[in-house]
Amino acid sequence: MNPEDEMSLPDYKSADKQSAAAAPLSPVVQLNVGGHLFSTSLSTLRKHPNSRLAELFGGHPKLRPDAQGRYFIDRDGSHFGAVLGFLRSEQLPTENIQEVHREAVYYNIKPLIKRLEETPQLFGELVGRQQFLSRVPHYKENIEVLIRIARAEAIAARHSTIMICVLRTEEDLGFYDNAINSLEADKESVVTFGPWKAVPSVKDLLDCVKMDIESQGYKVSIQPHVMEKSFLSRSYDFFYKLTFTWW
Repeated sequence: MNPEDEMSLPDYKSADKQSAAAAPLSPVVQLNVGGHLFSTSLSTLRKHPNSRLAELFGGHPKLRPDAQGRYFIDRDGSHFGAVLGFLRSEQLPTENIQEVHREAVYYNIKPLIKRLEETPQLFGELVGRQQFLSRVPHYKENIEVLIRIARAEAIAARHSTIMICVLRTEEDLGFYDNAINSLEADKESVVTFGPWKAVPSVKDLLDCVKMDIESQGYKVSIQPHVMEKSFLSRSYDFFYKLTFTWW
């Protein structure tokens, strides 16, 4: 082989690579989504042009293939079948609504997001409960504080108990100083919720606290804290014991 032929050989390989890169996608696409295998059409993946799937499979795919040549998406694929079902026939899932909604948000499939948010399961959560909790000052931060305190007190213990104070109204807030001073428990670790301007009651708020902590895998219970009554001072029903059970 003369020197000129030897120098030109890499150019042929480069041209072959460019040709392969420019090759059009097959109309049938094989997917590996976190170990879950799917076959679908390119038109299905591109159905909603502004979605992440349409972006990934627009022109040359932006994904690497697995060992079998399937395009690999590094995400849990447990609910990807429901996403494909909607793209194919606009069929909505009948279960795991919140999980499918999370996938719809990730893939930015706005028609699916909208339809799921209109289902009773998500409508009540988003329009009812979350709108209420947005009116409770520092609600999310308080949940994080409760978990942090409970974990700090869990060493060599079966339970962690934290005192919470729930002030439903501005009037209740006016009694806060007197109420906290009458408390025999450690006042420094009391976590306070409220007041809020919305219809839900104190019980509704406590149900939300329990629900949101247990959704993170913890086991908790809430009981009213009964204060000793005195003829000389007023008793307050603002306090509750939140108990984490570890084992």
